Parts: sequence; C-alpha cells; structure tokens
Amino acid sequence: MEFEILTTERLLLKKLTPEGFAWIFENLSKEEIKKELGLSADEEFETEKKKNTGGYKTYNKSIVHFKLILKETNEVIGGAGFHNWYFDHFRAELGYALTKDEYKRKGLMGEAVSTILNYGFNQMNLNRVEACISPANDASLALIKKFNFTQEGYLKQHYVRNGEVQDTIIFSLLKEEYQKTNS
Repeated sequence: MEFEILTTERLLLKKLTPEGFAWIFENLSKEEIKKELGLSADEEFETEKKKNTGGYKTYNKSIVHFKLILKETNEVIGGAGFHNWYFDHFRAELGYALTKDEYKRKGLMGEAVSTILNYGFNQMNLNRVEACISPANDASLALIKKFNFTQEGYLKQHYVRNGEVQDTIIFSLLKEEYQKTNS
C-alpha cells in the first residue's frame, strides 16, 4: 500500500487513515508494526492493536493521522493529526505528541502542525479545528497560541489520565481565521 507523504524542512509526515492502519495490522509482523508506527514497548503495540480492532472510524467520523519521521535518520519521532473528524460538520480535533524527549523544544512539532493545519483546511475542507489541552501542558498551550487558536472554554474534570481526573481548555481555529494569517 502506498501512503501519502507530506514534507517539511526536517520531517516526512506519513499519512495514515483507518484503512492504512488496517493494512499495516493485516500485512506486517508485530516487530514491523512497532517500527512502522514508532512504538517502543509491547504495551504501546497492544494499545494500537486495540484501537485498530475497535475501529478508528464510525458512520460519521474518522481520523487522519501523520507519523512524524525525521528526514535525516528515517526515525519515527511522534505523531500528529486529526481525530474526531466529523466530516458532515467539517470539523476535527487536532492532536499531537513527540515520543522522544530529545526531539522536544526544537520546533519540530510547530513545523509539523503548520503543514497539518494547511492539509486540514485545504485538502480535508475543514471549517473548524479544535484542540483540547490540559491547563498544565505549557508547551502545548504555547504551540496552539502560536497558530492563533482562540480559547473558547474550560471544562472541569473532562478526562482521566493515568488514573487522575483532569481539566481541559478548549481552543478553536476557523478556516477564515487561518486564511487571514496564512495567505
């Protein structure tokens, strides 16, 4: 299967859809899957396997995920993309993570998010991109503000992470706002 690749100065962004994930799990060995998805532990593999088995897609929503691959080493260093993509409503939630600390604070995620936002608004025809961020995640808050997202709300006890209930700040970026600053 051929995967669409977007490029930035330092990264290759390998696009994965539910169909792409299914192909990977149906055609590659466990070790090949771990390498392909940048998974270092068996626990991470089992989590991805559950997501694939449970289904990334429902009747009116899906995902578009990009594996972040460092051009100079061909190493998967994280992922970013859109989940909770409600195609009938032209909106999706942006999510991202670098899996290795040595690549943080080097501007790589900003480079990736810039390209992914462009893809979302221009290829996926999104009208609205949302981001749900922990108030304690300073790096993510700074990244979202860099791209001119607007804070819309604060949800108390919105999700559970590592057994702890946490709050979420809701942000949005509309296509018209994006076009004003990126034309």
